[in-house]
Amino acid sequence: MRFSRGNGTADHLLGSTAMQMVERPWGITAFGAASVKAVPDLVRIRFKIVRVEQAPAAAFEAARAAVRAVRGVLRQHRIDDSAVDGSRLDLKTATEYVGGARNFVGYQCQAAFAIESGVLDDVEPLLVDVVAAGANEIEGVDFDVIAKRELRAEARRKAVAAARAKADLYAEAAGVRVGAVLHVEDVDPEQPGTSRYRSHAEAAATTAQDLAPGHIVVSAAVILGYAVAQG
Repeated sequence: MRFSRGNGTADHLLGSTAMQMVERPWGITAFGAASVKAVPDLVRIRFKIVRVEQAPAAAFEAARAAVRAVRGVLRQHRIDDSAVDGSRLDLKTATEYVGGARNFVGYQCQAAFAIESGVLDDVEPLLVDVVAAGANEIEGVDFDVIAKRELRAEARRKAVAAARAKADLYAEAAGVRVGAVLHVEDVDPEQPGTSRYRSHAEAAATTAQDLAPGHIVVSAAVILGYAVAQG
């Protein structure tokens, strides 16, 4: 940006701004990331029962019979009904493309299930029995921890401590002191638009133990802004 020499006001503002930048820095911004790990104690399984028949009534009956069999298997594995989220039967026309033309195949009836279990050692036998009972689409098997909220809170506290330590280091190197907190911004490395922070959060989690199979890693990150105190 250029100012005319004939503009005394502009010269004064430019000089004033420069003095503020040198003598009164606006503050210190530091990014902090941290992770905590825990052994998973919860599994979520999502699957579907899909049946295709030539008549709607036959499709409903085939799917309904498979639902009854799957419900029985879940009870045998001591999965409480409250931990089972099952959809109503859904019916639609099933078609396929052959030679560029859409051909009628039949009527497709399906039911979707989502279950939770705390018995992780039973996951493999449960999946085998569910498929044998009639589930023909396994959509996902996800491991998690029940106390994820508490783990996230711990990770956030550690992220704040990491940001403060970084700010202290910068302040010491610059010959100033860290003042009051002026800005706190939560950063979720898993959300879109935060890719530039994701690598920092992942680096904070990278140790031999964090990457050990069978562990859930919960991460958090924060941006802190501090005032600068002289002396």
